[in-house]
Amino acid sequence: MRSPFVLMILLAGVLSPGAWALPQADPVPGGIIVLPLNSSSATPPEVIFRDTRTAVVRNDRQEWLAVIGLPLGLKKGSYTAYLKKGKEQVPLPFTIHDKQYETQHLTITNKRKVEPNKEDLDRIWAESKKKKAALKTWDQTIPELSFIKPVEGRTSSQFGLRRFYNDKPRNPHGGLDIAAPEGTPIKAPADGVVLLADNFFFSGNVVYLDHGEGVITYYAHMKEHKVKPGDKVRQGDIIGLVGMTGRATGPHLHWGVYLNQTAVNPALFLAATPAKQ
Repeated sequence: MRSPFVLMILLAGVLSPGAWALPQADPVPGGIIVLPLNSSSATPPEVIFRDTRTAVVRNDRQEWLAVIGLPLGLKKGSYTAYLKKGKEQVPLPFTIHDKQYETQHLTITNKRKVEPNKEDLDRIWAESKKKKAALKTWDQTIPELSFIKPVEGRTSSQFGLRRFYNDKPRNPHGGLDIAAPEGTPIKAPADGVVLLADNFFFSGNVVYLDHGEGVITYYAHMKEHKVKPGDKVRQGDIIGLVGMTGRATGPHLHWGVYLNQTAVNPALFLAATPAKQ
């Protein structure tokens, strides 16, 4: 049974829609927790979870809420975020529940995409540093969290799947795969700035968008980019075309969403509550 405190948090996400919309709260590994901060200050409060700053938005009463991404590797149990007030850190306790994700087995014909050679590994390492730098981006812009779906199509792989490539275990699936014909336009789900438009070994042609306060979205396996780093995009702008570059078994978009440098379930943003002014 969920504690009254956790239920209060979940209701806050449903009953107190933000001046900036809220994603659906889901207190499980790979999900999102929404914490009321009991603050109406003009300046956005600073909230830290696991040594990383989190996004904050306002509700319809102009009170601040922290929107925190929960890593897939977390175990069920009690956790604490911290609200910084000068030199003081106010604890914000919450509870995470267990979730078992399904297993997926995929067959990749290009063996190097499963067991890279030394040259590939050097490239992958360099690309990893680019990704980490992008995910550490922090801009003071309060993010708009009412996302539109970047591509219409069938969900071919859910978030969180425990994946095996050619029977070899790999990292859990950190995004949502949407199957669509090659060349289908990909739309920005919300306003943002292009951080990266590159080609990576596993992910193929990729784009990273910064939406503010550590909210980063990621698009992989594109046929081609339609934007470049530094471009400002509006919700609905075309940022690329669906493809099957990198490690892919067919044309699709891999869509990832990150909060506080943590991959979370993108589907939670498609259920965002519209803002109340």
